[in-house]
Amino acid sequence: MNAVRGGRWSRRNRDERGWLRGAPPPRWVRVLPVLLLLAVCTATLLTPHARDLGFLLGAIPPLAVLSYGPMATALLGVGVVVALNIPATHLNRPGNTDLLTIVFVAVLSVFVSYVRSHRDAQLDTERAIGEAVQRAVMPPLPERVGIVGCSGFYRAAQDGTLVGGDFFDVRAGPYGVRAVMGDVQGHGLAAVATVVSLLGAFREAVLDQPGLESVAARMDRRLTVDSAGVRHGELFATGVLLEFSPDGSAVRVVTCGHPVPVLLHEAHALDVTVVPGPPLGLGLVGVDPPKEVTVPLAPGDRLFLASDGVWEARNADGAFYPLSVRLAALTGAVSAELPGAVWADVARLRYEVRDDVTMLVLTPEPPTA
Repeated sequence: MNAVRGGRWSRRNRDERGWLRGAPPPRWVRVLPVLLLLAVCTATLLTPHARDLGFLLGAIPPLAVLSYGPMATALLGVGVVVALNIPATHLNRPGNTDLLTIVFVAVLSVFVSYVRSHRDAQLDTERAIGEAVQRAVMPPLPERVGIVGCSGFYRAAQDGTLVGGDFFDVRAGPYGVRAVMGDVQGHGLAAVATVVSLLGAFREAVLDQPGLESVAARMDRRLTVDSAGVRHGELFATGVLLEFSPDGSAVRVVTCGHPVPVLLHEAHALDVTVVPGPPLGLGLVGVDPPKEVTVPLAPGDRLFLASDGVWEARNADGAFYPLSVRLAALTGAVSAELPGAVWADVARLRYEVRDDVTMLVLTPEPPTA
């Protein structure tokens, strides 16, 4: 699961449970087997009364499996057997059954470590492939596209995946800088193909469609064609499209069932008033297409876009996260840090997120004379 910030990809902070799913274990887990072996041997060398601690040595090989490869696990197993047979440690009187049990546990630990090492190598390969797929689907945002500064955040809802059903992009074209944010039906790996289709349609339309309404129609047609002839094909997606004027004094907005952008003006956060259209993929022919709305921008204004994962986060009482209200309290954060500040605020206030989370901050900065 990656986050995009200022055009750079950064790994999300893993909790200590993450290492059980293939991530590197915490440092204290890596040193625990060695420390335990040294502690038991030191204690038994100092006093014969500590020989009752010898049973702890049996835990060293299984602990080594969590952190070390087969060779290091085997060495620690040998160290345990040696420690049990040194007279000075007062542990040299284990019964044959006890000694054979520890040897068996050590050998079994080496085998388990071998299997875990191969599994970790496979997970590393899959993670690298997943990162390559996400970079191909949604390349890292540059810090600036034309006159627009960009900062985004992405977190897939499906644990262990790097891609999901949310997407965004910012592109410069002959008609100005255009941006899109969308949320396709479902999430996780099953939604990736739909995301690829929509982003491809958007990137082509940026180059040859003169208006945002026609860009939305192109994306809608793409989904309609993709779902045609497919049994139970009901592909649809919400989306919001923006186009900035060359001087950054206005932005045109089209929404297709997606939450509206929030205009950050000084210390205020205002929901942009739009005429919503139907979601993409339902077919705009025969129904009212989305209407383009022009919003004037003052110097220093920013636009904050977020997916349903943010708007629909709920607390223990079932109340939605008040994004606009919280943004007003967070307007002091610089654009590059604002998505992270919102994410931290959601966690601090204990709102539960059940969907992919996508945030995008767009800051028009007209070129100086």
